[in-house]
Amino acid sequence: MSQFPPPGFILTKSSIEGIEIYKPAPVTDDRHQEIVDFKCPQCGAVTAYSIVDGGLNCIHCGFYEAPRKESVGKGAQQFEFTLETMERATHGWGEARKALVCQNCGAEITIPVKAMTATCPFCASSKVVHRDASQEILRPRFLIPFKIEEHICTKIAREWLGSTWMTPRELRQVAKITNFVPIYLPFWTFDATATSNWQAEVGHTKKERYYDHSDRAWKTRTKTVWRWESGQVKVPFDDVLIQGTGYISCLLLGRINQFNLDELVPYEPSFLAGFQAQAYDIPLERAWEESRSEMRESTRRVCNNQASSSKIRNFSMRLDFDDESWRYILLPVYVASYAYSGRIYQALVNGQSGEISGQRPVNWKKVWLVIAVLLSPGVALGLIGFVTILFAGIGVLIGGFGFLILIIGLVISIIVFQKAQGLDDV
Repeated sequence: MSQFPPPGFILTKSSIEGIEIYKPAPVTDDRHQEIVDFKCPQCGAVTAYSIVDGGLNCIHCGFYEAPRKESVGKGAQQFEFTLETMERATHGWGEARKALVCQNCGAEITIPVKAMTATCPFCASSKVVHRDASQEILRPRFLIPFKIEEHICTKIAREWLGSTWMTPRELRQVAKITNFVPIYLPFWTFDATATSNWQAEVGHTKKERYYDHSDRAWKTRTKTVWRWESGQVKVPFDDVLIQGTGYISCLLLGRINQFNLDELVPYEPSFLAGFQAQAYDIPLERAWEESRSEMRESTRRVCNNQASSSKIRNFSMRLDFDDESWRYILLPVYVASYAYSGRIYQALVNGQSGEISGQRPVNWKKVWLVIAVLLSPGVALGLIGFVTILFAGIGVLIGGFGFLILIIGLVISIIVFQKAQGLDDV
């Protein structure tokens, strides 16, 4: 006997007595769930998040609510690349938030409704505009809560700023007044299995004897013999992490993006209480192409390793991706912008591990002085050798030794210069 009424139908009002009429049940669209304000249930103030244990802690009246988080880690739900998945995905932040739009660098972040922030955390500009945050973006499904507190970031930054002789001596004092802003940054993660069929010419060296007619003698020479090889590799990729914003340097963020994804927890709007958060400006399709490019290069290296020799030419491969899935997550990062000699520098701290990266001004006078000291002995010995070259060959010995010292000094100088140049890169 079939079920009555059929699934998905509900009873509706009938104009004929004794006759029951059923109609399709209304479709519930959960993409825009109820927007809520996070307020203290005791005093009504904006609720703040406690980094120490992940609970909600009101700084106004002392109300405390225990954390409601359960780590899902690698088991966090993933989505397939289907139109149906995109249509069913939940949208919005799940709470009312304001958007802070920087008129200087163009970045847009979201802040709690009652927050008074008036400075862009990325470029330190005060030219910002506030408006209602968009609720049309995809909602994050998971995040890693902050574990590092702000005062610890200040200590880390102070040590980092003064950790090299190449920076100005007074730079350490900058860290004491640097305010780190905790912000959840958007990331995409991708899983896939790459299957590649490859072929290439692989070279092997061998020795052969030949007769040298000019010397009238048998000799040995090395020859490369090329032959075609082919193979197949299957490479699984798990949680390839792609940055979801272009407003922070990929180079700087890439130095601290070693997050432990085993600590992912389901997203709840309460995690954003008292925090800034940024929505993705790099869309899913673009991030997926970047992820595929990384997977393609990794697969190519695996194919090369499968060849019987490292000498390879005319390489080609056919690559297919299977079991493709993605996740949109938020990861904790502290952002600080500080001014020095009229220039704005940026520092980032991993809010989970405390790892730091950023830009540091360089005292180039000090760097050039060190390079001059490194090159001086070789140049001096070379000049002495040139002057004394007429005295029984002593000058040749001194000059040769000076040339060796000069080469060593030059190599070290290049290393010093490159390291100094990399301190304030972006």
